[in-house]
Amino acid sequence: MCGIIGYCGPKSAEKVLIEGLKRLEYRGYDSAGICVILDGKLVLAKRKGKIRDLQAHLPRTLAGNCGIGHTRWATHGEVNDTNAHPHADCTVRIAVVHNGIIENFATLKDRLISEGHSFASETDSEVIAHLVEKYYAGDLEEAVKKALSLIKGTYGIVCLHADQPDLLVGARHGSPLVLGIGDGEMFLASDVTAIISHTKQVVYLEDGEVVSLSSRDYRTTDLHDQEIEKKVEHISWELEEIEKAGFSHFMEKEIFEQPESIKRAMRGRLDFEEATAHLGGLNMSTRDLLNVERVRIVAAGTSLHAGMVGMYLLESVARIPCTVEISSELRYRNPIVERNTLHFVVSQSGETADTLYAMRELQRKGATVLGICNVVGSTIARETDGGVYIHSGPEIAVASTKAFTSQITVFYLFTLLLSRMRDMSFEAGQEFIQNLQSIPAKIETVLSRSKAIEGLAKKYCEYQDFLFLGRGINYPVAMEGALKLKEISYIHAEGYSAAELKHGPIALIGEDTPSLFLVPDDALRDKVISNLKEVKSRGGRVIAVAVEGDEVIAEIADDVIEVPRVKECFYPLVMVIPLQLLAYYCAVQLGRDVDQPRNLAKSVTVE
Repeated sequence: MCGIIGYCGPKSAEKVLIEGLKRLEYRGYDSAGICVILDGKLVLAKRKGKIRDLQAHLPRTLAGNCGIGHTRWATHGEVNDTNAHPHADCTVRIAVVHNGIIENFATLKDRLISEGHSFASETDSEVIAHLVEKYYAGDLEEAVKKALSLIKGTYGIVCLHADQPDLLVGARHGSPLVLGIGDGEMFLASDVTAIISHTKQVVYLEDGEVVSLSSRDYRTTDLHDQEIEKKVEHISWELEEIEKAGFSHFMEKEIFEQPESIKRAMRGRLDFEEATAHLGGLNMSTRDLLNVERVRIVAAGTSLHAGMVGMYLLESVARIPCTVEISSELRYRNPIVERNTLHFVVSQSGETADTLYAMRELQRKGATVLGICNVVGSTIARETDGGVYIHSGPEIAVASTKAFTSQITVFYLFTLLLSRMRDMSFEAGQEFIQNLQSIPAKIETVLSRSKAIEGLAKKYCEYQDFLFLGRGINYPVAMEGALKLKEISYIHAEGYSAAELKHGPIALIGEDTPSLFLVPDDALRDKVISNLKEVKSRGGRVIAVAVEGDEVIAEIADDVIEVPRVKECFYPLVMVIPLQLLAYYCAVQLGRDVDQPRNLAKSVTVE
């Protein structure tokens, strides 16, 4: 949520800032703005709505070479031009962009007003600009540090001053900020996607760090002015990976990328000769893994559903007790950390605030915490004791698709690793690998039927309520399908265990509430069919995702989406694909903003 871009260099700052903001659109936003130093003055342009609305109201000439830009996702104050970033001080000599939440802003604002400061916006962020103004005496870095020493909450900020036209000061605490090092130019951004077209050399700031940069140099310190030596890292992504490549939307592209993204998650990690998996990033010895008596998975949103699939796998295949926790709830529950319990935190971005804070609380209590994330160099990747990158490549659409299946794939790999250390035979391990390796081709088959699913979307997109129902390991897939539909089409949908139908949701059944059942060829198939018949007997419409050639389902359901037959525990990977496609095509049919659905952000960096 929210995006930051800053630039110092020989190019037109306006062009760099606007380009960077466009690449950050996927994070979700409701307004945008830029500030450029021009002829010793600050020129600010801010607008609610899309970046194209901002561009339409930019001054004719913005030839400055240093500036900052921001896409805002409202937390304090309504969505309007005034509350958009950047925010300036009383003299309009200082401007700041801010991601995060300042918890004590009201107290600080009252104090500043009593000292004669005049505020223009309703935001918490404007407090920073006035605090910097208060402490500015010719040294912007020092003023920023003094201001930040008074702030409680989270922030990723970039600040500039009209008197210093080749200087940006950035800082982070709980909200990501990355420095980009170019040839005679420097960048600051909340996400590497904003700067990847200019440089692949980056430095990730840690909490409590401050960076001061000009077009040719930078230095990093802490809030007490102690210099910090930073490692320059190389971004492995290519610019083409964050383009649509002929698809109508990023979400569509990412759905169709899943055969390859799952292969990347597996690449180099399967050992057919030993019938096991290798996950070196766990930083755990064989003895450490053998000592694991239970697993706890912590996540939010789509990653939570992936974790639930992981729970079923670990318990049913590896025979290890496992629980899944909502990260936002765990932190405030004073969690109990038991001996020999391994914790996983799961996040696509590696910056999810709820999950990050839960991770830190567990670590304070002595837990071993591993991360499963996509973004190299993210906070979770750096602060966990070890972990696994899913290697999905950049996921731009707000609604996660390929990251979800790659997260699940990592849980299959971990399950195989633990199972082979315990009760799984060599032959069973080889069969597990063969089944996992067959999945990308099975998904290709599902994707080849996308036109049929698009036809179903046209048939059902006008309904206002949906139920998604599954059993066992496919129950979290039903939850994920419901989440996708409501995220991007704004159709109300709920995911339930099919067994729970008679415990309340059956009251909703009628011809105006379609039910989508997941009916794999597994041990619970007959029970799901019984639930399906209950819906039909009450006049409900039924869409079934079922195995190819299942004539029983074809006779009962109103519509059937066929998926290839796979081994029982692997159905989540093929069953989720038609649910993603159905949600996508419903949203397109309804004219929704598929990649940037209302009120949502890609990386949720505030509580």
